Formats: sequence, C-alpha cells, structure tokens
Amino acid sequence: MKLNRYINKISIFCLGVAVLMGGCTDLDENVYNQLTKDNFYNNRVEIMQGVLRPFTHMQAWLAPTGQNGYFYHSELSADQLAWPQKGRHAFDGGDHIRMHYHTWTNQEGRMRNAWALMWSGLGYVNAILEDMEVVDFAAAGMTEEEKESILAEIRVMRAYHYMRIMDLWGNVPIVTRVGNPVNPPTASRAEVFEFARKELEDNVELLQPLSQALIGRVSKAAGYAMLSELYLNAEKWAGVRMYEESIKYSDLVISGAGGSLNGPMRLDPDILGPFNNTNHLSPENIFQFAFSRIGGFTFNWAGFFAGFANMSPALGVNYSGNNAFVVIPTAFDKFQENDLRKQEWFLFGPQTHIDTGQPILGTEEYRGQPMVFVNNIRRNSEGETGEGGMTRGEENSGARFHKYRSGRTTDERYWENHYIIYRLTELYFNKAEALMRINGGVATPEALDLINESRRRSFSDQDWADEMYTTETLTMDELLEERGREFIFEGKRRTDLIRFGKFVTASWWDHVPSNDPNKELFAIPHIQVVSNPNLIQNPGY
Repeated sequence: MKLNRYINKISIFCLGVAVLMGGCTDLDENVYNQLTKDNFYNNRVEIMQGVLRPFTHMQAWLAPTGQNGYFYHSELSADQLAWPQKGRHAFDGGDHIRMHYHTWTNQEGRMRNAWALMWSGLGYVNAILEDMEVVDFAAAGMTEEEKESILAEIRVMRAYHYMRIMDLWGNVPIVTRVGNPVNPPTASRAEVFEFARKELEDNVELLQPLSQALIGRVSKAAGYAMLSELYLNAEKWAGVRMYEESIKYSDLVISGAGGSLNGPMRLDPDILGPFNNTNHLSPENIFQFAFSRIGGFTFNWAGFFAGFANMSPALGVNYSGNNAFVVIPTAFDKFQENDLRKQEWFLFGPQTHIDTGQPILGTEEYRGQPMVFVNNIRRNSEGETGEGGMTRGEENSGARFHKYRSGRTTDERYWENHYIIYRLTELYFNKAEALMRINGGVATPEALDLINESRRRSFSDQDWADEMYTTETLTMDELLEERGREFIFEGKRRTDLIRFGKFVTASWWDHVPSNDPNKELFAIPHIQVVSNPNLIQNPGY
C-alpha cells in the first residue's frame, strides 16, 4: 500500500518539500483513484500501513543503500572511509574528493539529494500524523491506549528526523503541518534541539517496549536511545551540557526498562552477531530497518561496499557492486593485528574463491592477476610509493567492508540482514563518555568497566590481559579511537569527531585540517535558499 494512493490534498512530491523546494506550490486536491485518507484507515492493518510508510522511506536516506543521504555525508567527510578515484573509475565530478578534503560548496548535487530525501521523509511523517489525528480508532477495533501509542510513535519518528537534519545543517525550519507555512522561517539549532527534545520526552513513555513484534518500528528502547544520543550532543547542538540526562536514558536502555529483542538486554558475545543474517535475534540490537530478501526489501549494501562482479565468488553471493567505499589507511592502522574486529569486519589481503581456494583475478589494473587488497591508495601498478591520494587509487586499494555478512546463496537466511541504527554497545559508550566528561575527561571505574566489557569481545583470552584499558590508558582521545573502531561503517563518525572537537582540526591520510568551524555544518543547498526567502544559509557558504 503506497502513500500516494491515499494521501489527499497534496502530491507526494510536495509532502516534505512543498515549502523547501521549488515547484511544489499547487495544493489543489488531486485524487488519482477512489482510495483517499477519508475512506482508507478502516482497520488495524490499514492504519499500520500508514504509520510504517515514513519508516520505509527513511532507509533511502539513512542506510548505505545506494542513495546519497545521511550515511554518505557522515562517513565520507570523516576519517575512516573514502571513495577515491580508482583509475578510470569514480572521479564522479570530484564529489567524493571534495567531501574528503572538506571543500564542498552549496552547489553539491549529492547534498541536494540528501536534503530532498530527508525533508520528504519528514513530510511523510507530518502527513501521516495529520491523517491519524482524525482516524476513528475505535471503529477500526483499536483501543485508546493503542491510539496514543501510535501517535507517539509517529511523533518520535519526527523528532528523529529532526535530530539527523539538525546534525547535518544546524539551523533549519521547524515544520509540523504539510505546506503550512508556505515559506517557513529558519529556526536556530537550539530551537530545533528543544523541539526534538520535547517531542521525545513527551512521547517516549507512551511507546511499546522493544520485542520481536516491534522489529521495524519505534519502541520505547529506541526512544530512550535517541534521547541518550540527543543529550550526549547537547553541548554542541544546543550549547548546554546535559550529560547527566544522557546517562539517565542510557541506563534505561541498559537495564532493559525499554524492553529487549531476545531475552535480557545484553551485549552480543559474537562481534558478528549484531550484523549477520540472523541479526533479528541479536540480544543487543535496539532499532533497525527490517530488511528481508525473502520479503523483497533487501539491505543492498553491495553498491557502495562490494567490489566488481569478480568478487562474488569470493563470498559465495550473487550480487556485486561498483567498488566504491574503501577504508582510509590511517583508520585501518588503528586496529591492532590481534583485534578480532580487524580480522572479521574487513576484506583484506589475497581474495580467493570460497569453494576452490583459487585466486580471484583483477579486472582493471590487475587484470588476470590475483586480487590482493592493500592498505594504501596509490598507483602501485605504476611503481608509485608514498602516501598516495584521493585521485591515485586502483581496483585493490584499501581494506573493504565485511561487517555485515549475507551468507552464501545456499543459506536459508541468505541476505536477510537487518540494518542496525542503534545497538546496546552504543549506549555503553554514551554512558562512559558522559561519565568521563562530567569527571573532567578522566575515566571513572564505571566508565572503564563499560568500555572494557564491550572491547573484551574483540580479543582472545590469551591477549586480553594486555589489551584491557586502565583508568590511565582510557583517555578521551583513546575513547574516540575505540569508538571509531567499534562503530566503523555504522554512519556515526562525523558526529563523533565534531563532538570531540576533531572534525575540522585533525589530520588523516590525504586530509589536512581546515580549522574552519563553519565546516561542522554542511551548506544548505543553494536551490533551497533561492526557493525560500526565509531560509538562511549557514555561515561560510
């Protein structure tokens, strides 16, 4: 059931961007068939189809599924992933190079796409909320409690959209009704923060607790996790320290007060458990897109992360990608050789056929030669040495993504992986960081235990005694490094670097710091500023 079959009064393309994109100003009714909001929401199934529509759209801008949304800008502007030119491939107008160098402008096409996707997603949320406000839930066989929970779920989704929009652009309009006002004024980032905070605080306790039935929906645990993140970033986003509040909501998730997915809320002992093709059972997963190949809604990470078709037999899969994202050499170097995450979460070194063990052969610079992924991005085939650079890559440059495992085509749950937005480990890190910030940047015993409990999974029993942190070794800088190792590929790195004051001041591989605080926000796309005279461009653009 698609939203544009029953939304009344406004076309789907105008939902979130009627006032923020040019051309969507005709609000006359245009019903394409006889199914409208006035005769649709007649039962529980139809109501839930409407409620879940914004969530299915959200994967287009949040997950790394091939579109240029939040993930692209959060990761490629940071210090772990890059999309370098590899010979004749991937220059792409210099888009990825500008992202790595922090030289983007207000004319970036991929940023326009991200803006449109995210604001149209917000439009879906507002439209459904308007619809739900006039639905007769009792006639549909639903209780008043169910009604309040559903309305709360939609409002929490709206708050989450604003968290991500505010993260990228800072000062933006607050829009709660479709097309009203026509040209909404820009609100300060602190005002947007307060709007999202109030939406979450007012509604989180009305949500249902996390359970298997809530996979693919917004649970109480998910709402608590959002509040933990919101308050952890409050000093940057709103200019006020709210670390005690972040601890409060981290504790609610950790204790299981918001529910759990599979038994008691706890860390998954397997570092692949939260990501593999049975990750709907991982006890630490909190909020996820319920992708399913069987259901026809696959988490297609192949486009960005997988190599060309020659890599399919290395994994026993039937998909391939465009050989895009690679791990930045300086990021790969931050994993110790005995770190199980380095061994399990990356494709590196010689690549071989999963059944025969025969070498996978290259198709570009190494055509007919064994494919060996190396930890540098330079023209090795031409004898180049040194650090290389964003325009110097080859088909085998850089370690590759292997955190999510689809399994083989013969597996019963082949490619059934859900994409994880929040998992319990993040709440451990949030609480530890908040405790350390309150304590002047020094690790407390509780913060130390939280990080060690997470890190413990990444080392053998033999190595662990030498790898556990102490209150002396777990500094704020080391916490940022460990956070990077634990959450690589999860779309969180830019936000972390900004919160730690490193995004515009640190160097990595082929990136020199701009020392320009304006780069902590992206430019609002020029076309949006032109379309809405009340939209104020961010400083520096």
